[in-house]
Amino acid sequence: MQKVIIVGGGFGGLTAAEILSRAKKEVEVILIDQKDTCDFLPMLPDVLGRAIPVSCLKYNLQDAALRFNFKFLNRRVESIDTVRKEVLTSGGVSSYDYLIVASGSETNFYHNENIRQNAFKLDDTTDAARILSAIETKEFDNYVIAGGGYTGIEVATNLSIFLSRRKRKGRIIVIERAAGILGALPQWMKDYVFSNLKRLGIEVIVNASIDRIEGGRIFIFPEKVLEKSMLIWCAGVRTGDFLQKLGFAMNNQGRVKVDKYLRLNESCLIIGDACEFGFQDRFLRMAVQFSIAQGRCAARNALHSIRNQPLIEYRPFDFGYIIPMANNKSCGIVLGMRVKGLLSTLLHYIMCIYRSYGFKNRWGLFRSLFKGGAG
Repeated sequence: MQKVIIVGGGFGGLTAAEILSRAKKEVEVILIDQKDTCDFLPMLPDVLGRAIPVSCLKYNLQDAALRFNFKFLNRRVESIDTVRKEVLTSGGVSSYDYLIVASGSETNFYHNENIRQNAFKLDDTTDAARILSAIETKEFDNYVIAGGGYTGIEVATNLSIFLSRRKRKGRIIVIERAAGILGALPQWMKDYVFSNLKRLGIEVIVNASIDRIEGGRIFIFPEKVLEKSMLIWCAGVRTGDFLQKLGFAMNNQGRVKVDKYLRLNESCLIIGDACEFGFQDRFLRMAVQFSIAQGRCAARNALHSIRNQPLIEYRPFDFGYIIPMANNKSCGIVLGMRVKGLLSTLLHYIMCIYRSYGFKNRWGLFRSLFKGGAG
């Protein structure tokens, strides 16, 4: 029997574990994650503006292990030795025959310890609950979001709805280092989002960056200081330290380059946010749909390797993407078509409910979104 270790219990990792566990006579499946839950990351900002209960965004990994018949180790991965085929964790060394790395990404503070220690991040449900507690118990004059990408925009609009519902005042400011928000997205989408932010009274400052935080004061480069302020850091992500120590080719986020079968080598596959996959002269963006599809492909390729069968090339299909904004003025591209307004919001949340784990979580999301939480 071959041992397959999966590092990471997110969308890709759980998908791979479920598929591999069906071949229980051929493989022993072990999933390792430093958290004991799979958190539904796409809806973390909604904890603020739409009052989504954090409990609806968590799926217990031990429950998943019992359901799908794999072994779960609640440990932190320290390093991987692809020559010896070993994973060093906080609980010891585990050897493998095949390894699937699905460890996702985490907030990138760009080695700024002052920001790391004083800013709020949004990597999991614990972070979302911490932000909610802070804005519920303490009023700030300024709510500053570092980063004008997907997450920054979502957080800003959810904060706006939160303050509006409670009839509270406060400036919401998005700080973006680049010359405009939303990076390389189409100009029509940037214009639409910018107009909606303006409608909500959310300020956008471009060509600027956060220097430091001191006693509730945020210092913005160049030459701006905001008093009594809260900083939520959404200015980029990176892969975990253990992955960046591997020494293989990777991009500036630490995403490791893989071949057309999602392999780093013959016994190690890397998927989701942890991998950089080239397709049609570009690299795939980080997205749930790709993580799930890559989880399926990686699991099947591990099984095909065990059975000495031909491997399957990963061929992405892009359903599109939506930037959800909490006042329902969302926008995106779905199956090649532009979508705006309430329709795009509904499509986003229908897909979120569909991709959520467990009936209890799905029902909880449905009730929150469509029976009072959608507002």
